[in-house]
Amino acid sequence: MTLPMLFRRALATSRTARWRRPEGRPFRMALMSGAAAFALGATLLPAQTLAWGQAPATQTQTQSPSQSAAPVGPQSFADVVERVKPAVVAIKTKALEAGGGPEEGFPGAPPELSPDDPLYRFFRRFGEPPGGGRGRQKHMTQAQGSGFVITNDGYVVTNNHVVDNATQVEVTFDDGRTLPAKIIGTDKRTDLALLKINDGNNLPHVDWASSSPRVGDWVIAVGNPFGLGGTVTAGIVSARGRDIGAGPYDDFLQIDAPVNRGNSGGPSFDERGQVVGVNTAIYSPSGGSVGIGFAIPSEVAKDVIAALKDKGQVARGWIGVSIQPITPEIAESLGLKTSKGALIAQPQRGGPAEAAGLKAGDVVTAVDGQKVDGPRDLARRIATLGPGKTAELTYLRNGSEKNVKLKLGKLPSEKETAAAESNDDGVEPGAALAAYGIEVAPAAEVRGGRGGEGLIIVGIDPNGAAAQKGLRQGDVIVEANGQTLKGRGDLQAAIDSAKKEGRKSVLLRVKSPEGARFVALSVNPAS
Repeated sequence: MTLPMLFRRALATSRTARWRRPEGRPFRMALMSGAAAFALGATLLPAQTLAWGQAPATQTQTQSPSQSAAPVGPQSFADVVERVKPAVVAIKTKALEAGGGPEEGFPGAPPELSPDDPLYRFFRRFGEPPGGGRGRQKHMTQAQGSGFVITNDGYVVTNNHVVDNATQVEVTFDDGRTLPAKIIGTDKRTDLALLKINDGNNLPHVDWASSSPRVGDWVIAVGNPFGLGGTVTAGIVSARGRDIGAGPYDDFLQIDAPVNRGNSGGPSFDERGQVVGVNTAIYSPSGGSVGIGFAIPSEVAKDVIAALKDKGQVARGWIGVSIQPITPEIAESLGLKTSKGALIAQPQRGGPAEAAGLKAGDVVTAVDGQKVDGPRDLARRIATLGPGKTAELTYLRNGSEKNVKLKLGKLPSEKETAAAESNDDGVEPGAALAAYGIEVAPAAEVRGGRGGEGLIIVGIDPNGAAAQKGLRQGDVIVEANGQTLKGRGDLQAAIDSAKKEGRKSVLLRVKSPEGARFVALSVNPAS
């Protein structure tokens, strides 16, 4: 991602509500909708004593089906809390980082910039002192979060972002004991980390839940908000399967138990005292809890933690494709009856998918006979299978269903997948498609034309139909409706052909520095 894009995303969060990690680090993303607080409570009938889960006695007065019964809830969580709280720890870390704060002079940073502002991390990371960064001093930073012990010999679960780059880690138990710990392994893709307490022996610990919670089930969050330690809150599971853009395998529980800065890495328990989630992020317009928190579900966390304990890293399956969702416009362009599945934008060279014959434009609909809902579902299924396993993919090509078996590779690390593709300069004007607000030219005729394939966009109206679909100057339109574009007239011919076939859109395959993708462009730009 380029620096200007980072700046724009960070700037957006300062104007709108923020996704925040509970220890205070905001996600760089803007929210388009407001937030509402949840009121939490349970009303018991007068003069009744209820055990956990016991319904009130049947009333003699009959009620119509439209009348709701009185809500039932637990009298107290005290017994559960007393049992699990000793295994929850506060985590403090120290890390050596380059540069100082705004008071030490981040170039371009306003002097009043707070460490809580999302722009603080941007300037801290990319701001350089005069002279190109020579002589830049390193300084010690401290952070805190939460965690929980899962074995009697001292293995501790927390978030990766709590211990990221830490050189020293300490855990503090509820009874005041503080013990040093070391990092066993981290997984940035799921934001999980595993620690080991030095010389841990006969320590209090908790277990993972044996089943997944349902929406509406009670949850109890225990953690270290604002460094207070040992804080307990309660709520319910508000939703499941939330994708908040934190990583490629987002599948969060949404909970309304209040969590705040410092709760990161702490557990959410069910009413039996088993861990159902690892608290990771909150949605907040103010920086504090508004009843919308997110936890990594235990069924995801326990597999990742087991891999970190065994090997210190997580090995995931990989087929080597760039995939994207199927919008209704793309589905119509491909003649699909549904938007389910994952559209292959581009197979990676040398990857298992390319070797198996999969091509751009294929739609993966199932893995080993199990239907695929979308790109994230496909990514999770392949990752879970693991490298070296054989998987059978069902896919659609030109309306026909096909099957192929392929051996999964190992998902490369983030550094290995980082692609450096430079932007082109000195482009020359080409033919105009005025109705769409773009000018194109054969890539082979443009200096730096990226291998000479397709048509490169050399000019674009920011208010035009093409720009509204996300096309940008420098993008290369490689195909239209599956046909390779070579000359200036090929694109218009593809649009005309789609009109004759009665289609509403023409499907473009587009390459940019961020990778390949499909764009459905309306055949009627005025619509």
